[in-house]
Amino acid sequence: MSDWIGHECGIAAVRLLKPLGYYAEKYGTPMYAVNKLSLLMEKQHNRGQDGAGVAAIKLDMPPGEPYIFRTRSADKNPIIQVRNRMVQAFAEAREKHPINYQDAEWVKRNVLFAGELLLGHLRYGTHGASGESFCHPFMRQSNWMTRNLVVAGNFNLTNNDELFDMLVELGQHPRNKADTVMVLEKIGHFLDEANDFLFRKYRKEGLNRVEITEKITKELDIYRVLKKATRSFDGGYVMAGMIGHGDLFALRDPGGIRPAFYYKDDEIVVIASERPQIQTALNVPIESVKEIKPGHALLVKRTGEVQHEEVNKPAEPTQCSFERIYFSRGTDKDIYQERKNLGRSLVRRVLDRVDYDLENTVFSYIPNTAETAFFGLVEGVKDMVGERMKFHLLKEKRLTAERIDELLSFQPRVEKLMTKDAKLRTFITADADREDLVAQVYDTTYGIIKPADTLVVLDDSIVRGTTLRTSILRILDRLGMKKIVVVSSAPQIRFPDCYGIDMSKMKDFVAFEAGIALIRETGREHMLNEIYEACKEDERKPRSEAQNQVIHMFDPFTPDEISDKIAQILTPVGMKAEVQVIYQSIGGLHEACPNHTGDWYFTGNYPTPGGHRVANRSFINFIEKSDARAY
Repeated sequence: MSDWIGHECGIAAVRLLKPLGYYAEKYGTPMYAVNKLSLLMEKQHNRGQDGAGVAAIKLDMPPGEPYIFRTRSADKNPIIQVRNRMVQAFAEAREKHPINYQDAEWVKRNVLFAGELLLGHLRYGTHGASGESFCHPFMRQSNWMTRNLVVAGNFNLTNNDELFDMLVELGQHPRNKADTVMVLEKIGHFLDEANDFLFRKYRKEGLNRVEITEKITKELDIYRVLKKATRSFDGGYVMAGMIGHGDLFALRDPGGIRPAFYYKDDEIVVIASERPQIQTALNVPIESVKEIKPGHALLVKRTGEVQHEEVNKPAEPTQCSFERIYFSRGTDKDIYQERKNLGRSLVRRVLDRVDYDLENTVFSYIPNTAETAFFGLVEGVKDMVGERMKFHLLKEKRLTAERIDELLSFQPRVEKLMTKDAKLRTFITADADREDLVAQVYDTTYGIIKPADTLVVLDDSIVRGTTLRTSILRILDRLGMKKIVVVSSAPQIRFPDCYGIDMSKMKDFVAFEAGIALIRETGREHMLNEIYEACKEDERKPRSEAQNQVIHMFDPFTPDEISDKIAQILTPVGMKAEVQVIYQSIGGLHEACPNHTGDWYFTGNYPTPGGHRVANRSFINFIEKSDARAY
């Protein structure tokens, strides 16, 4: 993606099922859990570079000794910072107490993160707030072990106002309306309620307080706590948490918008946002890594019992398709193939644009994340070349050896034309006046393009188009081709996302900008006021009745008309080469990624009422010239 956008966070959790000494003996280190968690986090660093955090819980610690530990960082290289702090605790213990360090029980009691439960998080901030205090995991602390709650997640909720009012009605005084606070306090409230119920029950039976605590530890039902706490949530989420006495959970939203996977054997339970990272960290085959089902929670009791239970009724599956296009790493077997299919599905439309003149067409791509889709595009073009070769071999009557050599040797022209200069990117400050330097972040390869050539350049998604407009197209134009065809392996992004991606302001999307321009150019300005009034009216209805009113602004225009207008908008002044833009079709997207049908940012078909409300509010903000976020 040539335009940077923040997106879904990442989670990782490790639960050891055997005593710490087992791992120290078998794997030669009491840091087995820390090492596995660190590897899971590092392998998911694509999911969060604004901050990182880890919390650990030690089981069965005696009163008076700490059993919950946490470290967070929003510094440069936060994952490394967090790991170093955990490792330092072990290193200092080994250096100061080399003999005691051989005793796993001593390590457990004396080294900070030597616990059986570890929960890690990688943060991409979507609201601009930064700093260590905004990093997960978050803690709700208590002197009662079974009331201590640690939560980390990959989530955005769209109905924070409603959840805030619910907490106030319960008698709470939330410190703000952030969704992290809503999640922590909603789960915390029902956790308190479950503790109180069990306390009253056994108090009536005459048990003393210590005995009651033991009963609560054994009988606390986290499944019921989650069911009560999350039934009013509207959004996309994976929420992972730990209870002080040792229960672990990971809960997924009913539509499966946000991803979550797990692995378990007789030694360990592991949870992560992506599948290949679990395969790598534990060296296990793909079939042993399972997906947490939509609306379900993976529960690991303090006893080690593992349950996979339905918490909220699953909705129609709407897994985020952007996970497949861009966000998740392409090392997943299925994602890798799906990205190739996205590129392959564009072949005929691309060849139509270049009039099948492959001799004078060069194929390339812009960001590294587009490379896999580019492979699919090139493979599809090569298949077309093979069909053309077959046609000539069968139809031409007098084939000479030279002609056969000519046919067999022809290959599409594939070149790497652009790379990012990482050192220059680091050198450039945030100074807005240094636009000329920013335009030079990309380097290009000279001497390959000819004046008669058309350059087809693949991007995995065009969101704002800012980098294309201010930098990339200008640089490519220096190469002297006649035409540039920019191809997006994703469809046009027309609507805001409110389930994890940092795309809340509709005015920032070049497809929306193109739609507005066409409305005005065709004398349909009345549509804008009609849609605005419909959005305002929709806000007065109950949230459950919300409908996306903005979707109608695109009705008068075909996708190609929007794409052509985008090409005009993106073409810099003074550009010599003609610029055309091709986007993936919605049908092509679903054919390539059949199991991830969440496409609301492309189609406006939101899976929850809160999504429709966010789209309408974003349009209202645009008309009212407000720069506020829509949720």
